[in-house]
Amino acid sequence: MPETTTPEILRTNLSSVVLLLKAMGVNDILNFDFMDAPAAETLIAALNQLYALSALNDRGELTKIGRQMAELPIDVPLAAAILKSGTLGCSEEIISICAMLPESGSLWTRPKDQRVVADAARSRFTVQNSDHLTLLNVFNSWVDSDFSPIFAKENFLQQRSLIRARDVRDQLAKLCERVEVVMTSCGIADEVPINKAITAGFFQNAARLQRGGDSYRVLKGNQAVYIHPSSVLMAQEPHPKLILFHELTETTKEYMRNCMVIKAEWLSEAAPHYHKKKELEGMEEKKVPKDRR
Repeated sequence: MPETTTPEILRTNLSSVVLLLKAMGVNDILNFDFMDAPAAETLIAALNQLYALSALNDRGELTKIGRQMAELPIDVPLAAAILKSGTLGCSEEIISICAMLPESGSLWTRPKDQRVVADAARSRFTVQNSDHLTLLNVFNSWVDSDFSPIFAKENFLQQRSLIRARDVRDQLAKLCERVEVVMTSCGIADEVPINKAITAGFFQNAARLQRGGDSYRVLKGNQAVYIHPSSVLMAQEPHPKLILFHELTETTKEYMRNCMVIKAEWLSEAAPHYHKKKELEGMEEKKVPKDRR
């Protein structure tokens, strides 16, 4: 074990840090005097992500979209999803999802002597094709209960996690006016605009099912990844061909947390500069592996 903890700046995605520095007028990011300087490759990866999300132009300068993103104190892809939601008419739903995602790991309780009951309660909120919409369903149901702690307890939900999500959502709602996002709602039943808004922020996190039928590969980078056991997508047989994930977590494997099923056309619509339409053609039509049928 190392004697001291590795500084966070050396082990995390730096897109939000780089965006903040750009917003403060720091243009030469690679030569900036960090207290603990991250690797140049990490900074370049952050710059590339910001460019892919249209936060930076060809000269590495902050765009209008980049300045709007910098006003939102959340991860850059989530900020991009919020900005896109304004044009898709689903900003109310997207800010709820953005507030719930950080709480997803601590949201549910599963007492040893009540596992069956807890699992049954959880299944009542499940939206089959999306962890994101499942989280939205939980939040909306809690709101409908008037933020009841009894509702949370009966459904094996952590009231503290829900309260944190509500507080973050309230802050995001206030900031949306500043970044020119009109607050609109499409309703959870209208999934397509919600899914498209999330795709606009996380198009770099698309993964394709492999021939064996149990693993995926990230479309750009060819990294082998697996659906996290907690995902609602684990129950689908066969597994969906094309999915989007919120983040990767490494234990025994590289697991994708908070996944949703997507269509290839959404990727080319969201980022034609990143996902070429020709490369995506036919991706969803390929045959399902025989051993997964």
